[in-house]
Amino acid sequence: MPSAKQIRFPTDRKPRLLLLGAADSPRVSQYADQVHPMIERFGTIVYSDFAEGPATVAAPPRSRDLPADLTADLAITIGGDGSILSAANRMGDRQMPVLGVNLGRLGFLAGISLENLPQALQAVLEGQYRLIDHLMFECRVWRDGKELHRRLGLNETAVLGGPPFSMLDIDLRVDGELVTTYSCDGLIVSTPVGSTAHSLSAGGPILRKDLLAFVILAINPHTLTVRPVVDTADRVFELTVRNPHATTSVVVDGRVLHALQDDDRVEVRRAQPTFQMIEVAGHGYYRTLREKLGWGGRMLRRKLGDASDSTGGEV
Repeated sequence: MPSAKQIRFPTDRKPRLLLLGAADSPRVSQYADQVHPMIERFGTIVYSDFAEGPATVAAPPRSRDLPADLTADLAITIGGDGSILSAANRMGDRQMPVLGVNLGRLGFLAGISLENLPQALQAVLEGQYRLIDHLMFECRVWRDGKELHRRLGLNETAVLGGPPFSMLDIDLRVDGELVTTYSCDGLIVSTPVGSTAHSLSAGGPILRKDLLAFVILAINPHTLTVRPVVDTADRVFELTVRNPHATTSVVVDGRVLHALQDDDRVEVRRAQPTFQMIEVAGHGYYRTLREKLGWGGRMLRRKLGDASDSTGGEV
C-alpha cells in the first residue's frame, strides 16, 4: 500500500529515530526496555524519553520540550493516543512522521501492537505504508486585545465549567458572524481526529481522520433543537463565555490552557503544520473503527452460530 507521499530516508546512514512516551509511567517505561532493542535494528535513536545507554539523548527531568536543534526522520510513540497527542504538541511547528505503538485499550491513533512493531518498521523502510496528514489547530486566548496564550492542538478545544456546575452561556461566532448562544455544560470544537474522543462521548459524529473540517458540539445543551455542526476547516471559530464561573477554563487536548473571565475570547483556527501519521497495511481506518467500537458483533455471532451445530443454529 505505497503512499504518494513518502518519507525521504537517507541512503548513507540509518534513519534517525525519536522514542516518545510517558516516561513517568512505570508500565510504559517497562515496555520501553523491550522497544529499544527492537527499533535499534532499524535505526539510530537520537532522542528518547527513556534513558537507555550513553548514546541516547534523554529528556531532561520535568521538561517536555524537544531540543530546538533536534533533527530526525521518524518519531515512534509508545503508550496510547495520549502519548501521540503529547508528541504532536511537543513537536510544535516541526512535525515529523509518527508511528504509534499502542499499549492502551482503545488506541484510535496508536494502532501498532508491540508484537507487530518490527514488521511495521520493516514495512515503513520498504515504502509499504501510507503517510496521512491530519488537521491541527491553533487555540488562542485573547483579553482586552492582548494574546494571553497560544497552543497547538490535534484533538479539540473545549470550554468547560467548574463549580458550582451550573449551565454556561457561550457565544459562538464563525468568521465574525454570530451563530448562537449555547446554554450548556460546555462547548467542544473538534478536529476529525478528535471526533472519536471527547466529542464522540458527548454524542458527536465520527469524521474520517483526513477530512478538513471541524465539529462544533454543545455538551448537554438546554435546548433540544441544538445539534452538532460540521464546518470547513478554513473558518475562524470564536467562543466567548458570558458570566463564567471562577473555574471556567479553556482546555486543549485534555490540558487546561487558561481560566476564562468576562469578555475573554477563545479563537480556534486551522494551523499551518499538519500531523503526519503512518498507516501500515492491515491497520486501515475502518478496521480500526470496527475493532475499537465493536462493530464486528454480527460477524462474531454468525461465526459462533456456525460452530454451534451443523444447522447453523444460534448459541
